[in-house]
Amino acid sequence: MIDMTEQEMTKKVTPYKDVTWYVKWISCALILTATSFRAAGPTLYIYDIIFSILGMFGWIYVGFKWNDRAILLLNGCLCAILLGAFFRYMFT
Repeated sequence: MIDMTEQEMTKKVTPYKDVTWYVKWISCALILTATSFRAAGPTLYIYDIIFSILGMFGWIYVGFKWNDRAILLLNGCLCAILLGAFFRYMFT
């Protein structure tokens, strides 16, 4: 059994105030903005897609820098799906 102190269990492991920290928070803001466009209705559909893609590219960068496969997998797949939606919207 591993014995950890409370301080060890709550210690942050993500970088603070480096490039990934800024990209992470900007990407969160972009995805929240995209979700707001989605909630506003279908007339803002393209803005939802664009802001989502930008936010997910940011998270892909963060996942790559952090070596976090879950972040890479989730955002990579979602980004591919949304890129398909973007091209369908633009060319149909």
